[in-house]
Amino acid sequence: MPVFNDGQTETELPASVTVETDVLIVGSGPAGSAAALFLSTLGVPNVMITKYRWTANTPRAHITNQRAMEIFRDMRIEDQVLADATRHRLVGDTVFCTSIAGEEIGRIHTWGTSAAREADYRLASPCLTVDIPQTYLEPILVKNATMRGTQSRFSTEYLSHTQDADGVDVQVLDRLTGTQYTIRAKYLIGADGARSRVAADIGLPYEGAMDIAGSMNITFKADISAYCNHRPSVLYWVIQPGSNVGGIGAGLVRMVRPWNEWLIVWGYDINDEPPVVDEAAATQIVRNLLGMPDLDVEITGTSLWGNNEMYATHLQSGRVFCAGDAVHRHPPSNGLGSNTSIQDSYNLAWKLAAVLKGQASPSLLDTYSTERAPVAERIVKRANKSSREFVDLFVALGVTEAKTEEEMVRQIEERKANTPEGAAKRAALVKAMELKNYEFNAHGVELGQFYESSAVVSDGTPRPEPTRDPDLYYQASTVPGSHLPHAWVGDNKRKLAMMDLAPYTRFTLITGIAGEAWENAAEKVARALGIDLATVIIGPGREITDLYYDWSKLREIDESGALLVRPDKHIAWRAAVLPADPESALRDALTQILGQGSRA
Repeated sequence: MPVFNDGQTETELPASVTVETDVLIVGSGPAGSAAALFLSTLGVPNVMITKYRWTANTPRAHITNQRAMEIFRDMRIEDQVLADATRHRLVGDTVFCTSIAGEEIGRIHTWGTSAAREADYRLASPCLTVDIPQTYLEPILVKNATMRGTQSRFSTEYLSHTQDADGVDVQVLDRLTGTQYTIRAKYLIGADGARSRVAADIGLPYEGAMDIAGSMNITFKADISAYCNHRPSVLYWVIQPGSNVGGIGAGLVRMVRPWNEWLIVWGYDINDEPPVVDEAAATQIVRNLLGMPDLDVEITGTSLWGNNEMYATHLQSGRVFCAGDAVHRHPPSNGLGSNTSIQDSYNLAWKLAAVLKGQASPSLLDTYSTERAPVAERIVKRANKSSREFVDLFVALGVTEAKTEEEMVRQIEERKANTPEGAAKRAALVKAMELKNYEFNAHGVELGQFYESSAVVSDGTPRPEPTRDPDLYYQASTVPGSHLPHAWVGDNKRKLAMMDLAPYTRFTLITGIAGEAWENAAEKVARALGIDLATVIIGPGREITDLYYDWSKLREIDESGALLVRPDKHIAWRAAVLPADPESALRDALTQILGQGSRA
């Protein structure tokens, strides 16, 4: 039987053929293509299928936050992403206005671009938030996954699966030939979107609801650089009574490419008949929201989609796992969707690799749900809360109680008046705009994932109490379960981020000169457990030095202690000081993390 693991030739498959692989991935979106990239980087044979002819055909997801950019750095594709991305300095002057050419209601510095927040973002990560539409990101992920070993099969549709003690038989359809065949995999990842058939087939438990509100997209091309160069942003919010389907009065003009490719989003009543917008109507809507009645516009597409508020409380069943929109379904507020999807796969792939290579017990895979399901719940709730918080802006403007378009216009104009009512409205606007930081500067939500599972060994210390709002501010720590804090280290020839010391391909033990005994201990433990483990000693005269003395302030342990960093950059275990028997301490920790005791 053919085995498509590393061959170059494909032939038409008769119905009786079975393809074999270690991991089958259904879906080539951010979660699926990222999973393929991670597995191939780790040397795990995998097949990725999608029923579509190619990658995303609309620019859907776009905000790419620091944690996702760190992952791309780890995968050595950061430069490729940056080459196609709109850089950080151009993404954050978010505008609220009556039209792009009309009056401004206000602006807010977003994604850490304000002077007050930029230090928080730069101290937290070697990478900054950028904007790269899904139409540009997916091909980068798919290309690199395929170059590293993934068998990427387009126009191939998932039909069903059955699993047994040793693997999963997946029935698929070649949509070009009509041929059905079987892919036999040891594990299956369902990354097939918000209406995941894989998730439905394994009966994942969900909380929440689908299609709670309707939205429509119009993509178009038009050069409006004269209105954007001086206030560069990804998002321009237009509050324009009467312009939108359903009379909601608020639309979003989103930059796809600066400053000539755009996407308009607005809501409609999902309980009514869906709107039908032809090219003439779409052109008129674009001109209205831009406030440019004679603008030359090229409409490139329209689409409808539903806003969801649903998350899975468990993400797997046996040998089948789900990731991405299949397990967290929410509006685009906060820009969390593709970022969280990529992080799901980053969490799962190294665990699958460890089990498939015999380095860990299958019990390690149970920690995927334990660690990622709380993240799914948090982002779904945050995104929907942010979406609802827009009403505070409408209330501040006084438009929510207005009965007619004329009255809405009058209410918006009243903010200019030298009257008690005008002063009250201006004060209310200050508060409403401040509230939007929870959508556009929610640094703690973006970076603050903390894991508690059997793949994390507690040292008995609790997670530090937040010193600032945990949604708005990220607080670094080395308490086991935390993400490895960022600091710049290196020597007189190179400058590295802490994360660069702990690549995805291994576990990494970080210590100081007083803890050099850990190096010998780690070598013995790695041999005994059959794993990849390296020790990094930070200090003067060593290969890595604490360039700015920042790491010594962040590590929260003695120089003789050690931090055990998982491949996904989370602290798995730490020792505050060098114990009498470092080899036993480290071996015990890793045995628990990998479930090797239960395997034995």
